[in-house]
Formats: sequence, structure tokens, C-alpha cells
Amino acid sequence: MSDKPLILIIDDDPSFCSLLKSFLSKNSYQVEEAHTARDGLRAVYDHNFDLVLIDYRLPDLDGLELLKNIKKKYFHLPVIIMTNYANIRTAVDAMKLGAFEYVTKPVNPDEILLTIGNALKSVSESSAQQNTQDKAREKSSSPSFMFVEGKSGQSLQVKKHIDLVGPTNLSVIVQGESGTGKEYVSRMIHQKSERRNKPFVALDCGALSEELAGSELFGHLKGSFTGALQDKMGQFQAANGGTLFLDEIGNLSYDIQVKLLRAIQERTIRQIGSNKNIDVDVRIIVATNENLEHAVKAGEFREDLYHRLNEFQIKVPALRERKYDIVEFVEHFLNQSNRELNKEVKGLEPEVLEKLEEYHWPGNIRELKNVIRRAVLLTNGENIIIDALPSEISSPVSSTIDQQNHISTINSHNPDLKAIQEKTEKALIEETLVKVKYNKTLAAKMLNIDRKTLYNKLKRYNLD
Repeated sequence: MSDKPLILIIDDDPSFCSLLKSFLSKNSYQVEEAHTARDGLRAVYDHNFDLVLIDYRLPDLDGLELLKNIKKKYFHLPVIIMTNYANIRTAVDAMKLGAFEYVTKPVNPDEILLTIGNALKSVSESSAQQNTQDKAREKSSSPSFMFVEGKSGQSLQVKKHIDLVGPTNLSVIVQGESGTGKEYVSRMIHQKSERRNKPFVALDCGALSEELAGSELFGHLKGSFTGALQDKMGQFQAANGGTLFLDEIGNLSYDIQVKLLRAIQERTIRQIGSNKNIDVDVRIIVATNENLEHAVKAGEFREDLYHRLNEFQIKVPALRERKYDIVEFVEHFLNQSNRELNKEVKGLEPEVLEKLEEYHWPGNIRELKNVIRRAVLLTNGENIIIDALPSEISSPVSSTIDQQNHISTINSHNPDLKAIQEKTEKALIEETLVKVKYNKTLAAKMLNIDRKTLYNKLKRYNLD
């Protein structure tokens, strides 16, 4: 039996699969391939894969649905999404659903090897830490954890709140868009507390099915349900004495919310299949990219659990709201990428920084990290040049600018400022809608307006 990691590629392009399979095989991996989502899912069920590569666009099911199906049964199996830059926002959604990472097509050989290596390493470390508190403690004090605070007013406000609530034992809600660094903020709260030498255990609730959530949180006994082949320690026990971080808390089912509330209030948990209560001492920090207060009013989140968690709240701003911090983040990710890729890139050309500051960053800090890492990988000189950036950053609104210039020329002989502004605004809205495949929520975010305003403008300009 070979000890080489086994990888599954799910992509409907046989030529691409063959090339990637050949490349990975030469780099000490075993590789299987499937060309439809159904065949891929069947292969996952039939084999013990170490990692899965999924193309977002498949003929029978999109990559996100396939990702959900895989994660329902194989929560810890690392999945990497392959996409093009036009689908970057979809890739961000995939991360929220439990994908380890995304890579862009055309696939860069060094990048795919690095990402696969990191994914397998992450799983190995997670498995080693699963069953003992000591190893969970090692994870919380890992030297790989680094946090960049930022110097903008918004970032300083976040730091002030971290310093204020850290030494207390209060439960905290950390709210912010995906990729803004909510887990890093939560880790900093833990580091500021008297629990700093105890475990910090993170659990992504967004990637948990209802069946898995109870087992992950509270643990189970062998034979308590189909597939329970051995006793499993839950994350409450793993975090005992320390901090339990629950990411995307709003995704937990109503039944699990009831059990979570009881565990927090009574400081006891009961493993699935057991009738014995276990005492736990855990500080709870949760994160969400939605407004839980609105979820409570809509009946989607328990009000009593919300008030129990909401002893203190920290709002983490989006990257577009603190662009003053971009230089500091870029420097940090540049140094980090140099270490990972064994490169010596020293900085950026001025026009590159200008483009980074102009971009709207829908994926926030996580997207910036990926862009810098890819740019470092592609850079052979001392500085990152404009060609190392993805096209949506290097030339994001060129067509809009052309349209604006065209409109200005048409109206130069009869300058009606209001008419020009309306035509320009209509053109920008149309282009943005096309860019996000008519997802109005994303369009509103990109245009920096709320959904209601966007709908009013769609009605005014007769856009459907």
C-alpha cells in the first residue's frame, strides 16, 4: 500500500485533468480523476482521499453544491476550489462553506503545490490536536499565528475594544464580512485574557451539517450512531479552561442552538450516546458575517442565546473601509510570502500600490493575502509589477471609464450635468450587475450602496 497522499481531481476538462494528474504524480502524489460532480461524489464515498480539487463549473452540479455534499459526510477532508478571477466572489463563498483554499485558472504549478502542501499539513496538525488538550494548547500558542493591527482609526478602535474586553470573562460577538480577520481578533482577545496559556479552539459552524454539529461540539461515544467507530472528544472538552471560538454561529440549527445555550449556562455538556454530564470551563467567542439581531427578529436565531452571547460586541471593518491599513497589510503578507515561497521580493511598484488602494476588496484581507502571495510567486525582479496582479485589480473599470468618456463627448455640445451623471451611473450599475452575474446583494456591496437604494435605481433606469 503506497504512503503517497491520494488526491481526487473533479473537472469536466479531460485534457486539464490529465495534465494536472501527470504533474502531481511527478511530485509524489497519487491522483484519481472524475469529470462530473456525481462521479466525483461517488469516488469520495468509495475511496479514502486525502484531498479533493474541484472545478467550480461542472456540467451537472456547481462546485459549491458539491462542496456542501462532501462536507456533510467528510467534514475534515480538505477541499480546494479551482476558479477563474471572474468567479473570485464565488471562491470567497466557497471558503465560507468550508473550502480550505481556492486557486485560480490557469493553475500555476508552484501555487498548486504550495496550497496542497498547506492543506495536507493543516489536516495532519488538526488530527494530532484532536484528542488531547495539550495539543490544542500548542495550537493556540503556535508561532505561525501573527496579527497585524493596522493604524487607521477603525483599526485602532478594534484594538481598543480587544484591550478592554480581553482580560474579562465576557462572551463576545465579533461581527464582520468574510475575510476581515474575525478569527485573528478572537485570538487576540484570548491572548489578552488570563486563559492565554490554555487552549484556543476554533470551529467553523458554517461547514457543519446538523448531524455533525452535535458531535463536533459535544463529542460522542463509540456506536452512538452510524459511523461512530470510536469515542470522540468534542470541542468544548478540547477547549476546557480556555476559549472556544465558534465561527459563523448563525448557521447552527435551532436544535443545536438550544443545546449550546444549555451548555453555556450550566457549564456542562453531554456527549452523544452518554447519560453522564461533564463539567467544562470555557469562554465563548463567536463570529458572524450577518446581523444576529435581525436574525432574531426573523425567527432564525434564538433570542435567549443571542443575549447570552452578546455580553460585548466588536465590529471588524471591511478592508475598503480602512484602506489606510493596506500598506501595512501588504508589507506583512509580502514578508510572509517570501518565507513561504523562498523568494526575495522587496516591494511594489508605485502603480501597483495605487491599484491595490483603488480596488474594492470583496474578499477583504483574505483576498489581499492571496493576491500578494500570487504576485510574489510571479515576480522575478525586486518589485511586484502591475502584470503580476489579476486583471480585475489592474484594470477594474476600464470599460466604465470608456463609457464615461463616450458620454462626455456626446454631451460636450449640450452639457447637461444631471443627464451625464445619470447616464454614467446607469452604465456603472449595468456593468457591475453583469460582473457579478446579476447578484444584487454583491452589486450593492461593490457600488457601496444598500439593496434598497439599488432597487430604487434599477426601477428609475428601467433595468431588469
